[in-house]
Amino acid sequence: MTSSSPRVDGRTARSERTRNAIVDAHVKLITDGDLRPTADRIAKLAGVSLRALWSHFADMEALFAASGERILQHRDAAFAPIPADLPLAERIDAYTRQRARLLEQIAPAAKAAALKEPFSPALQGYRKVHTQRVRDELRTLFAAELADDPERLAALTAVSMWPTWETLRTSMELDVEAARRSLARVVTALLSSHPKMG
Repeated sequence: MTSSSPRVDGRTARSERTRNAIVDAHVKLITDGDLRPTADRIAKLAGVSLRALWSHFADMEALFAASGERILQHRDAAFAPIPADLPLAERIDAYTRQRARLLEQIAPAAKAAALKEPFSPALQGYRKVHTQRVRDELRTLFAAELADDPERLAALTAVSMWPTWETLRTSMELDVEAARRSLARVVTALLSSHPKMG
């Protein structure tokens, strides 16, 4: 029993390395602009056989789930909490600069997800996770200004998400800084408005 343990541990480690290589390859292909990478291209970049790919992932949906988790990890590593005691103008500036940076970072993955999301429960779930994280950040960072106003929080969340940013960057052809300034103006307007009376 004892003599077989190192072999079992070695197989487990190799299996984990292979799995990670496949996920890394999938994410890299998307990040490099291949928005619909095939299993063949993923396996080739990962340096594994198709058989190995499908032995680790039952289908593409399972790979989407693992890659979505990896992208969330990258987002979390790039996220820096903003002090909530800064003056409002400084909080808005820091928030919109960080949102611009993070949205640019996830742009390829967001574009790829948009192609598959209507048919992928995993991708739909990750969109909800991203949305909830932005909502939670806004609720904490602008607690005093929001004053428990769920409608303004919903509006702030919506304008902070990828579809709005993609409209500014792609449809309106704004550069990153112009898009950020547009986002800052909307955030400022929403936070400067008074809560609904009555």
